[in-house]
Amino acid sequence: MAFLNRSMAEVHCKIVYYGPGFGGKTTNLEWIFSRLSNRGAVDMTRISTGRDRTLYFDLLPLDLGSIFGYRTRLHLYTVPGQPRYNASRRIILQGVDGIVFVADSHPEQLFWNRVSFENLRQNLLLTSRTLESIPLVMQYNKRDRHDAVAVDQLNRLLNGRAWPVYPSIATEGQGVLETLKAIVGIVVGELARGKCEVATRV
Repeated sequence: MAFLNRSMAEVHCKIVYYGPGFGGKTTNLEWIFSRLSNRGAVDMTRISTGRDRTLYFDLLPLDLGSIFGYRTRLHLYTVPGQPRYNASRRIILQGVDGIVFVADSHPEQLFWNRVSFENLRQNLLLTSRTLESIPLVMQYNKRDRHDAVAVDQLNRLLNGRAWPVYPSIATEGQGVLETLKAIVGIVVGELARGKCEVATRV
């Protein structure tokens, strides 16, 4: 749930990057932070969970305009991709305003892409949300692989609702900012139209 911070004149939005382990979620946030840390991002926090990691940081972009006369501050999170950390994923999803699902284009990851997507659906239901009720974009990562699964095949597997799709090579930054701008644009648009619930803090 987005919230207004009246004392700081900011509206806060939470964006979560979700997907299978080692699919590129962490790489996305690291690349964003490396490029935008001089534009209002606070220090990145890293929580190690074995071989997996959870990252988050706040970002106050200067080019998003305002909502209700307030500046927009983003809270960007990744979730741990490995199944044994499902409890952590549920906690991170609480209060989410928009989701980027990062799918791995490696052919051997098709099964785990689907498992992760269904896990996202189930975890949202546990927070009384649905995939259809929340802003979501799909990022198909690792498009530089010579054997990358075709976009049409990934769409058939994951994208029955025709969510926006952004191919990417996150290690090179290709498609990373485009994906972020897309999900933020949808979230901000719904906030401005009053379609998202907003809490107020003094």
